Amino acid sequence: MKMQLAEIARAVGAINDFDQWRDVSVTSVAFDSRHLQPGGLFIPLNGEQDGHKFVQSAIDHGAVATLWAKDLATAPADFPVIQVADSLKALQALAQYYLLKIYPRVVAITGSNGKTTTKDMVAAVLATQFNVTKTNANFNNEIGVPMTVLSMEPNTEMLVVEMGMDRPGQLDFLSNLVKPDVAIVTMIGEAHIEFFGTRDKIADAKLEITHGLNDDGIFVYNGDEPLLRERAADLPQRQVTFGQQGTNDLFSKDIQGEATSTSFKANQWPDTTFTIPMLGTYNVNNALAALAVASVYRIRPENAQKALANVDLTENRAEWLPGKQGESILSDVYNSNPTAAKEVLLAFSQTPVKGKRYVVLGDMLELGKQADAMHASLSTAIDPTKMAKVFLVGPHMEALQRALAKDDPNLAVAHYATTELEQLSQDLEAVLTNDDQILLKGSHGIHLEQVLAALKDSSEN
Repeated sequence: MKMQLAEIARAVGAINDFDQWRDVSVTSVAFDSRHLQPGGLFIPLNGEQDGHKFVQSAIDHGAVATLWAKDLATAPADFPVIQVADSLKALQALAQYYLLKIYPRVVAITGSNGKTTTKDMVAAVLATQFNVTKTNANFNNEIGVPMTVLSMEPNTEMLVVEMGMDRPGQLDFLSNLVKPDVAIVTMIGEAHIEFFGTRDKIADAKLEITHGLNDDGIFVYNGDEPLLRERAADLPQRQVTFGQQGTNDLFSKDIQGEATSTSFKANQWPDTTFTIPMLGTYNVNNALAALAVASVYRIRPENAQKALANVDLTENRAEWLPGKQGESILSDVYNSNPTAAKEVLLAFSQTPVKGKRYVVLGDMLELGKQADAMHASLSTAIDPTKMAKVFLVGPHMEALQRALAKDDPNLAVAHYATTELEQLSQDLEAVLTNDDQILLKGSHGIHLEQVLAALKDSSEN
Protein backbone atom coordinates (compact mmCIF):
# COMPACT_ATOMS: atom_id res chain seq x y z
CA MET A 1 0.00 0.00 0.00
CA LYS A 2 0.98 3.61 -0.42
CA MET A 3 -1.14 6.49 0.86
CA GLN A 4 -0.53 9.97 2.11
CA LEU A 5 -1.46 10.66 5.70
CA ALA A 6 -4.20 13.10 4.69
CA GLU A 7 -5.97 10.30 2.81
CA ILE A 8 -5.62 7.94 5.75
CA ALA A 9 -6.91 10.61 8.16
CA ARG A 10 -10.04 11.08 6.07
CA ALA A 11 -10.60 7.32 5.82
CA VAL A 12 -10.43 6.76 9.60
CA GLY A 13 -12.29 9.91 10.61
CA ALA A 14 -9.44 11.76 12.32
CA ILE A 15 -10.60 14.15 15.02
CA ASN A 16 -7.43 16.26 15.31
CA ASP A 17 -5.79 18.81 13.06
CA PHE A 18 -3.37 16.83 10.91
CA ASP A 19 -2.79 19.38 8.16
CA GLN A 20 0.90 19.85 8.96
CA TRP A 21 1.46 16.11 8.33
CA ARG A 22 -0.82 15.69 5.32
CA ASP A 23 1.97 14.91 2.83
CA VAL A 24 3.65 12.18 4.90
CA SER A 25 3.70 8.98 2.85
CA VAL A 26 2.71 5.64 4.46
CA THR A 27 3.70 2.35 2.84
CA SER A 28 2.54 -0.24 5.40
CA VAL A 29 0.73 -0.72 8.70
CA ALA A 30 1.58 -2.73 11.83
CA PHE A 31 0.09 -3.22 15.29
CA ASP A 32 3.25 -4.88 16.66
CA SER A 33 6.05 -2.33 16.89
CA ARG A 34 8.65 -5.09 16.50
CA HIS A 35 7.30 -5.96 13.04
CA LEU A 36 7.02 -2.42 11.79
CA GLN A 37 8.84 -1.54 8.57
CA PRO A 38 10.28 1.87 7.69
CA GLY A 39 7.48 4.00 6.28
CA GLY A 40 4.87 2.24 8.39
CA LEU A 41 1.79 3.47 10.24
CA PHE A 42 1.65 2.17 13.82
CA ILE A 43 -1.75 0.97 15.07
CA PRO A 44 -1.68 0.87 18.90
CA LEU A 45 -4.29 -1.66 20.05
CA ASN A 46 -5.45 -2.60 23.51
CA GLY A 47 -4.82 -6.26 24.34
CA GLU A 48 -2.94 -7.76 27.24
CA GLN A 49 -1.07 -4.46 27.19
CA ASP A 50 -1.92 -1.01 25.89
CA GLY A 51 -0.29 -0.68 22.49
CA HIS A 52 0.22 3.06 23.02
CA LYS A 53 3.10 2.16 25.38
CA PHE A 54 5.11 0.96 22.40
CA VAL A 55 4.90 4.01 20.16
CA GLN A 56 8.56 4.90 20.79
CA SER A 57 9.55 1.37 19.77
CA ALA A 58 7.50 1.84 16.61
CA ILE A 59 9.30 5.12 15.88
CA ASP A 60 12.64 3.41 16.45
CA HIS A 61 11.65 0.76 13.90
CA GLY A 62 10.80 3.34 11.25
CA ALA A 63 7.21 4.39 11.87
CA VAL A 64 6.30 7.64 10.11
CA ALA A 65 2.95 8.10 11.88
CA THR A 66 0.71 6.58 14.52
CA LEU A 67 -2.95 6.39 15.39
CA TRP A 68 -3.82 7.66 18.86
CA ALA A 69 -6.93 7.12 20.98
CA LYS A 70 -8.56 10.45 21.79
CA ASP A 71 -9.03 9.67 25.51
CA LEU A 72 -5.27 9.41 26.04
CA ALA A 73 -3.82 12.78 26.93
CA THR A 74 -0.12 12.41 26.14
CA ALA A 75 0.41 11.97 22.42
CA PRO A 76 3.95 12.01 20.99
CA ALA A 77 5.25 15.52 20.38
CA ASP A 78 6.55 16.56 16.98
CA PHE A 79 5.47 13.29 15.40
CA PRO A 80 2.57 12.66 12.99
CA VAL A 81 -0.44 11.57 15.04
CA ILE A 82 -3.95 10.75 13.83
CA GLN A 83 -6.37 10.89 16.72
CA VAL A 84 -9.36 8.54 16.53
CA ALA A 85 -12.12 7.43 18.83
CA ASP A 86 -11.03 3.77 18.70
CA SER A 87 -7.84 2.41 17.15
CA LEU A 88 -9.28 -1.00 16.23
CA LYS A 89 -12.33 0.53 14.55
CA ALA A 90 -10.04 2.93 12.73
CA LEU A 91 -7.93 0.00 11.48
CA GLN A 92 -11.09 -1.69 10.20
CA ALA A 93 -12.33 1.50 8.56
CA LEU A 94 -8.98 2.00 6.83
CA ALA A 95 -9.13 -1.58 5.55
CA GLN A 96 -12.62 -1.04 4.11
CA TYR A 97 -11.45 2.15 2.42
CA TYR A 98 -8.38 0.49 0.95
CA LEU A 99 -10.40 -2.50 -0.22
CA LEU A 100 -12.70 -0.20 -2.20
CA LYS A 101 -9.69 1.66 -3.57
CA ILE A 102 -7.94 -1.49 -4.88
CA TYR A 103 -11.25 -3.25 -5.61
CA PRO A 104 -10.15 -6.87 -6.05
CA ARG A 105 -12.46 -9.85 -6.23
CA VAL A 106 -12.73 -11.30 -2.72
CA VAL A 107 -12.87 -15.00 -1.81
CA ALA A 108 -13.70 -15.59 1.86
CA ILE A 109 -13.17 -18.98 3.51
CA THR A 110 -14.28 -20.46 6.82
CA GLY A 111 -14.99 -23.90 8.28
CA SER A 112 -14.47 -26.01 11.37
CA ASN A 113 -11.48 -27.66 9.73
CA GLY A 114 -9.45 -27.18 6.56
CA LYS A 115 -9.91 -23.45 6.08
CA THR A 116 -6.18 -22.65 6.14
CA THR A 117 -5.31 -25.44 3.69
CA THR A 118 -8.20 -24.43 1.47
CA LYS A 119 -7.04 -20.81 1.59
CA ASP A 120 -3.58 -21.88 0.43
CA MET A 121 -5.03 -24.03 -2.36
CA VAL A 122 -7.47 -21.39 -3.59
CA ALA A 123 -4.73 -18.76 -3.66
CA ALA A 124 -2.37 -21.09 -5.53
CA VAL A 125 -4.95 -21.90 -8.18
CA LEU A 126 -5.98 -18.27 -8.69
CA ALA A 127 -2.35 -17.13 -8.81
CA THR A 128 -1.85 -19.02 -12.08
CA GLN A 129 -3.88 -16.35 -13.87
CA PHE A 130 -4.32 -13.43 -11.44
CA ASN A 131 -2.33 -11.27 -9.01
CA VAL A 132 -3.31 -12.68 -5.62
CA THR A 133 -2.99 -11.63 -1.98
CA LYS A 134 -3.91 -14.16 0.71
CA THR A 135 -4.18 -14.28 4.48
CA ASN A 136 -0.80 -14.71 6.08
CA ALA A 137 -0.55 -17.56 8.63
CA ASN A 138 -3.78 -17.43 10.66
CA PHE A 139 -4.55 -13.70 10.55
CA ASN A 140 -8.25 -14.47 10.43
CA ASN A 141 -10.01 -12.38 13.10
CA GLU A 142 -11.13 -8.77 13.58
CA ILE A 143 -7.49 -7.65 13.54
CA GLY A 144 -6.05 -10.16 11.10
CA VAL A 145 -8.59 -9.67 8.32
CA PRO A 146 -8.05 -5.87 8.12
CA MET A 147 -4.30 -6.45 8.21
CA THR A 148 -4.65 -8.88 5.30
CA VAL A 149 -6.59 -6.29 3.32
CA LEU A 150 -3.97 -3.62 4.00
CA SER A 151 -1.16 -5.97 2.91
CA MET A 152 -2.43 -5.89 -0.69
CA GLU A 153 -0.20 -4.54 -3.41
CA PRO A 154 -1.96 -2.03 -5.68
CA ASN A 155 -2.03 -4.57 -8.52
CA THR A 156 -3.96 -7.18 -6.50
CA GLU A 157 -6.78 -8.70 -8.53
CA MET A 158 -7.85 -11.45 -6.13
CA LEU A 159 -7.94 -11.31 -2.32
CA VAL A 160 -8.25 -14.68 -0.55
CA VAL A 161 -9.28 -14.17 3.07
CA GLU A 162 -9.46 -16.79 5.79
CA MET A 163 -12.05 -16.10 8.49
CA GLY A 164 -12.03 -17.67 11.94
CA MET A 165 -14.91 -17.86 14.37
CA ASP A 166 -15.30 -18.50 18.08
CA ARG A 167 -18.60 -16.75 18.83
CA PRO A 168 -21.87 -15.82 17.14
CA GLY A 169 -21.76 -12.61 15.12
CA GLN A 170 -18.04 -12.74 14.37
CA LEU A 171 -18.38 -13.98 10.80
CA ASP A 172 -21.25 -11.57 10.21
CA PHE A 173 -18.89 -8.71 11.03
CA LEU A 174 -15.97 -10.03 8.98
CA SER A 175 -18.13 -10.85 5.98
CA ASN A 176 -19.65 -7.39 5.95
CA LEU A 177 -16.17 -5.92 6.33
CA VAL A 178 -14.88 -7.41 3.06
CA LYS A 179 -18.12 -8.06 1.09
CA PRO A 180 -16.96 -11.29 -0.59
CA ASP A 181 -17.68 -12.28 -4.17
CA VAL A 182 -17.25 -15.94 -3.24
CA ALA A 183 -17.90 -17.38 0.23
CA ILE A 184 -16.68 -20.89 1.09
CA VAL A 185 -17.55 -23.17 4.03
CA THR A 186 -15.27 -26.20 4.13
CA MET A 187 -17.14 -28.27 6.73
CA ILE A 188 -19.07 -28.26 10.01
CA GLY A 189 -17.33 -30.01 12.89
CA GLU A 190 -17.16 -29.65 16.64
CA ALA A 191 -14.58 -26.86 16.91
CA HIS A 192 -15.67 -24.29 19.54
CA ILE A 193 -18.72 -26.39 20.47
CA GLU A 194 -18.12 -25.25 24.06
CA PHE A 195 -19.42 -21.82 23.03
CA PHE A 196 -22.20 -22.97 20.69
CA GLY A 197 -23.61 -26.12 22.28
CA THR A 198 -24.61 -28.00 19.12
CA ARG A 199 -23.42 -28.53 15.55
CA ASP A 200 -26.66 -26.91 14.38
CA LYS A 201 -25.68 -23.67 16.08
CA ILE A 202 -22.16 -23.94 14.68
CA ALA A 203 -23.69 -24.27 11.21
CA ASP A 204 -25.84 -21.18 11.83
CA ALA A 205 -22.74 -19.22 12.82
CA LYS A 206 -20.72 -20.46 9.83
CA LEU A 207 -23.47 -19.32 7.45
CA GLU A 208 -22.85 -15.77 8.67
CA ILE A 209 -20.04 -15.69 6.10
CA THR A 210 -22.79 -15.20 3.51
CA HIS A 211 -24.22 -12.10 5.25
CA GLY A 212 -21.88 -9.80 3.33
CA LEU A 213 -21.87 -11.88 0.15
CA ASN A 214 -22.58 -9.72 -2.88
CA ASP A 215 -25.99 -10.16 -4.45
CA ASP A 216 -24.37 -11.67 -7.54
CA GLY A 217 -21.86 -13.62 -5.43
CA ILE A 218 -21.43 -17.37 -5.18
CA PHE A 219 -21.69 -19.63 -2.14
CA VAL A 220 -19.36 -22.65 -2.31
CA TYR A 221 -19.86 -25.30 0.34
CA ASN A 222 -19.45 -28.95 1.30
CA GLY A 223 -22.59 -30.56 -0.06
CA ASP A 224 -22.01 -33.77 1.90
CA GLU A 225 -23.06 -31.86 5.04
CA PRO A 226 -26.88 -31.82 5.49
CA LEU A 227 -26.69 -28.90 7.91
CA LEU A 228 -25.18 -26.74 5.15
CA ARG A 229 -27.58 -27.92 2.45
CA GLU A 230 -30.56 -27.10 4.67
CA ARG A 231 -29.36 -23.57 5.36
CA ALA A 232 -28.16 -22.88 1.83
CA ALA A 233 -31.67 -23.51 0.51
CA ASP A 234 -32.72 -20.08 1.78
CA LEU A 235 -29.92 -18.14 0.07
CA PRO A 236 -30.68 -16.22 -3.12
CA GLN A 237 -27.11 -16.32 -4.44
CA ARG A 238 -25.78 -18.91 -6.85
CA GLN A 239 -24.43 -22.02 -5.13
CA VAL A 240 -21.74 -24.58 -5.96
CA THR A 241 -21.34 -27.75 -3.90
CA PHE A 242 -18.33 -30.04 -3.57
CA GLY A 243 -17.70 -33.31 -1.78
CA GLN A 244 -17.40 -37.06 -2.10
CA GLN A 245 -21.02 -37.76 -3.02
CA GLY A 246 -22.11 -37.83 -6.65
CA THR A 247 -24.96 -35.43 -5.91
CA ASN A 248 -22.50 -32.51 -5.65
CA ASP A 249 -21.70 -30.14 -8.49
CA LEU A 250 -18.06 -31.11 -8.09
CA PHE A 251 -17.09 -34.50 -6.71
CA SER A 252 -13.96 -36.63 -6.65
CA LYS A 253 -13.29 -40.03 -8.18
CA ASP A 254 -10.46 -42.55 -8.22
CA ILE A 255 -8.74 -41.32 -5.04
CA GLN A 256 -5.28 -42.81 -4.56
CA GLY A 257 -3.39 -42.08 -1.35
CA GLU A 258 0.31 -42.21 -0.57
CA ALA A 259 2.25 -41.18 2.54
CA THR A 260 3.06 -37.72 1.23
CA SER A 261 0.54 -37.19 -1.57
CA THR A 262 -2.99 -37.93 -2.70
CA SER A 263 -4.24 -38.06 -6.28
CA PHE A 264 -7.80 -37.95 -7.58
CA LYS A 265 -9.99 -37.06 -10.52
CA ALA A 266 -13.00 -34.75 -10.57
CA ASN A 267 -16.21 -35.15 -12.52
CA GLN A 268 -15.88 -31.83 -14.35
CA TRP A 269 -12.44 -32.78 -15.73
CA PRO A 270 -12.62 -36.60 -16.03
CA ASP A 271 -9.38 -36.91 -18.02
CA THR A 272 -7.24 -34.89 -15.58
CA THR A 273 -5.53 -36.37 -12.53
CA PHE A 274 -4.96 -33.89 -9.73
CA THR A 275 -2.32 -34.48 -7.06
CA ILE A 276 -1.92 -32.67 -3.74
CA PRO A 277 1.28 -32.90 -1.64
CA MET A 278 -0.45 -34.20 1.47
CA LEU A 279 -2.20 -37.31 2.68
CA GLY A 280 -5.86 -37.88 3.40
CA THR A 281 -9.20 -37.98 1.62
CA TYR A 282 -10.30 -35.05 3.79
CA ASN A 283 -7.72 -32.88 2.02
CA VAL A 284 -9.25 -33.86 -1.32
CA ASN A 285 -12.33 -31.94 -0.21
CA ASN A 286 -10.19 -28.86 0.37
CA ALA A 287 -8.78 -29.25 -3.13
CA LEU A 288 -12.29 -29.62 -4.53
CA ALA A 289 -13.23 -26.30 -2.93
CA ALA A 290 -10.26 -24.72 -4.71
CA LEU A 291 -11.30 -26.36 -7.98
CA ALA A 292 -14.80 -24.98 -7.53
CA VAL A 293 -13.26 -21.49 -7.39
CA ALA A 294 -11.15 -22.39 -10.42
CA SER A 295 -14.34 -23.23 -12.30
CA VAL A 296 -15.99 -19.97 -11.26
CA TYR A 297 -13.06 -17.89 -12.50
CA ARG A 298 -12.33 -20.05 -15.56
CA ILE A 299 -8.90 -21.20 -14.48
CA ARG A 300 -7.56 -23.66 -17.04
CA PRO A 301 -7.52 -27.21 -15.59
CA GLU A 302 -3.86 -27.72 -16.45
CA ASN A 303 -3.04 -24.56 -14.46
CA ALA A 304 -5.09 -25.74 -11.50
CA GLN A 305 -3.43 -29.14 -11.73
CA LYS A 306 0.05 -27.64 -11.55
CA ALA A 307 -0.92 -25.23 -8.75
CA LEU A 308 -2.33 -27.95 -6.50
CA ALA A 309 0.70 -30.17 -7.05
CA ASN A 310 3.02 -27.38 -5.93
CA VAL A 311 0.87 -25.54 -3.38
CA ASP A 312 2.78 -23.65 -0.67
CA LEU A 313 1.07 -24.82 2.51
CA THR A 314 1.02 -22.99 5.83
CA GLU A 315 3.31 -24.85 8.23
CA ASN A 316 2.12 -27.21 10.97
CA ARG A 317 -0.82 -28.40 8.89
CA ALA A 318 -0.29 -32.17 8.49
CA GLU A 319 3.24 -31.87 7.12
CA TRP A 320 5.87 -34.60 7.05
CA LEU A 321 9.18 -33.69 8.66
CA PRO A 322 12.35 -35.72 9.22
CA GLY A 323 13.22 -36.66 12.80
CA LYS A 324 16.74 -36.72 14.13
CA GLN A 325 16.51 -40.49 14.72
CA GLY A 326 15.65 -40.84 11.02
CA GLU A 327 11.95 -41.32 11.73
CA SER A 328 9.22 -39.61 9.70
CA ILE A 329 7.12 -37.12 11.71
CA LEU A 330 3.60 -36.20 10.63
CA SER A 331 3.17 -32.84 12.35
CA ASP A 332 -0.32 -31.42 12.82
CA VAL A 333 0.11 -29.44 16.02
CA TYR A 334 -1.67 -26.18 15.27
CA ASN A 335 -5.23 -27.18 16.13
CA SER A 336 -7.42 -30.21 16.69
CA ASN A 337 -11.05 -31.21 16.92
CA PRO A 338 -12.72 -34.64 16.89
CA THR A 339 -13.53 -34.69 13.18
CA ALA A 340 -10.05 -33.58 12.12
CA ALA A 341 -8.31 -35.90 14.58
CA LYS A 342 -10.24 -38.94 13.36
CA GLU A 343 -9.52 -38.13 9.74
CA VAL A 344 -5.77 -37.74 10.23
CA LEU A 345 -5.62 -40.87 12.42
CA LEU A 346 -7.31 -42.95 9.75
CA ALA A 347 -5.06 -41.53 7.03
CA PHE A 348 -1.95 -42.10 9.15
CA SER A 349 -2.89 -45.73 9.79
CA GLN A 350 -2.86 -46.36 6.04
CA THR A 351 0.56 -44.94 5.23
CA PRO A 352 3.19 -47.54 4.26
CA VAL A 353 5.87 -47.99 6.91
CA LYS A 354 8.91 -50.27 7.32
CA GLY A 355 9.08 -49.93 11.08
CA LYS A 356 6.42 -48.99 13.63
CA ARG A 357 3.76 -46.31 13.90
CA TYR A 358 3.48 -44.17 17.02
CA VAL A 359 0.78 -41.62 17.85
CA VAL A 360 0.94 -38.59 20.14
CA LEU A 361 -2.42 -36.94 20.81
CA GLY A 362 -2.92 -33.78 22.85
CA ASP A 363 -6.17 -32.52 24.34
CA MET A 364 -8.70 -30.98 21.98
CA LEU A 365 -9.80 -27.70 23.52
CA GLU A 366 -13.10 -25.78 23.62
CA LEU A 367 -15.37 -28.85 23.62
CA GLY A 368 -17.18 -27.92 26.83
CA LYS A 369 -19.26 -30.50 28.71
CA GLN A 370 -18.90 -32.98 25.85
CA ALA A 371 -15.09 -32.96 26.01
CA ASP A 372 -14.51 -36.33 27.69
CA ALA A 373 -17.02 -38.13 25.47
CA MET A 374 -15.52 -36.61 22.33
CA HIS A 375 -11.99 -37.53 23.38
CA ALA A 376 -13.12 -41.09 24.08
CA SER A 377 -14.72 -41.28 20.63
CA LEU A 378 -11.27 -41.09 19.01
CA SER A 379 -10.81 -44.75 19.94
CA THR A 380 -12.86 -45.69 16.87
CA ALA A 381 -10.13 -44.19 14.63
CA ILE A 382 -7.20 -45.95 16.34
CA ASP A 383 -6.50 -49.40 14.93
CA PRO A 384 -4.50 -51.29 17.59
CA THR A 385 -3.09 -53.63 14.94
CA LYS A 386 -1.41 -50.70 13.19
CA MET A 387 -0.11 -48.66 16.13
CA ALA A 388 2.86 -49.71 18.28
CA LYS A 389 2.03 -47.27 21.06
CA VAL A 390 -0.22 -44.30 21.77
CA PHE A 391 1.02 -41.35 23.83
CA LEU A 392 -1.65 -39.06 25.28
CA VAL A 393 -1.27 -35.57 26.72
CA GLY A 394 -3.74 -33.60 28.85
CA PRO A 395 -6.55 -34.28 31.33
CA HIS A 396 -9.28 -34.99 28.76
CA MET A 397 -7.12 -37.61 27.06
CA GLU A 398 -7.59 -39.76 30.18
CA ALA A 399 -11.06 -40.50 28.77
CA LEU A 400 -9.47 -41.82 25.58
CA GLN A 401 -7.01 -43.85 27.63
CA ARG A 402 -9.92 -45.57 29.38
CA ALA A 403 -11.72 -46.19 26.07
CA LEU A 404 -8.62 -47.71 24.49
CA ALA A 405 -8.03 -49.96 27.51
CA LYS A 406 -11.59 -51.21 27.17
CA ASP A 407 -11.32 -51.80 23.42
CA ASP A 408 -7.95 -53.57 23.50
CA PRO A 409 -6.11 -54.03 26.81
CA ASN A 410 -2.98 -55.12 24.92
CA LEU A 411 -2.48 -51.77 23.14
CA ALA A 412 0.40 -49.87 24.75
CA VAL A 413 -0.85 -46.48 25.96
CA ALA A 414 0.94 -43.86 28.04
CA HIS A 415 -0.52 -40.68 29.50
CA TYR A 416 1.28 -37.42 30.35
CA ALA A 417 0.28 -34.18 32.01
CA THR A 418 0.70 -31.02 29.97
CA THR A 419 3.64 -30.16 32.23
CA GLU A 420 5.49 -33.36 31.23
CA LEU A 421 6.30 -32.59 27.61
CA GLU A 422 10.04 -32.81 28.20
CA GLN A 423 9.65 -36.30 29.67
CA LEU A 424 7.41 -37.27 26.76
CA SER A 425 10.05 -36.10 24.30
CA GLN A 426 12.72 -38.16 26.06
CA ASP A 427 10.51 -41.25 26.08
CA LEU A 428 9.81 -40.89 22.38
CA GLU A 429 13.48 -40.46 21.52
CA ALA A 430 14.19 -43.69 23.40
CA VAL A 431 11.88 -45.81 21.19
CA LEU A 432 11.99 -44.19 17.74
CA THR A 433 14.15 -45.64 14.96
CA ASN A 434 14.87 -44.58 11.40
CA ASP A 435 12.15 -46.85 9.97
CA ASP A 436 9.36 -45.50 12.19
CA GLN A 437 6.59 -42.97 11.73
CA ILE A 438 5.05 -40.75 14.41
CA LEU A 439 1.96 -38.55 14.33
CA LEU A 440 1.73 -35.43 16.52
CA LYS A 441 -1.80 -34.00 16.75
CA GLY A 442 -3.30 -31.63 19.32
CA SER A 443 -4.74 -28.21 19.98
CA HIS A 444 -2.20 -25.40 19.94
CA GLY A 445 -2.77 -24.73 23.63
CA ILE A 446 -1.21 -28.10 24.51
CA HIS A 447 2.06 -26.97 22.86
CA LEU A 448 3.04 -30.18 21.12
CA GLU A 449 5.26 -27.96 18.99
CA GLN A 450 7.72 -28.31 21.88
CA VAL A 451 7.77 -32.06 21.35
CA LEU A 452 8.14 -31.52 17.62
CA ALA A 453 11.13 -29.25 18.21
CA ALA A 454 12.77 -31.90 20.38
CA LEU A 455 12.26 -34.67 17.83
CA LYS A 456 12.84 -33.13 14.43
CA ASP A 457 16.12 -32.97 12.58
CA SER A 458 17.46 -29.46 13.26
CA SER A 459 19.48 -29.54 10.03
CA GLU A 460 16.18 -29.32 8.13
CA ASN A 461 15.17 -25.95 9.63
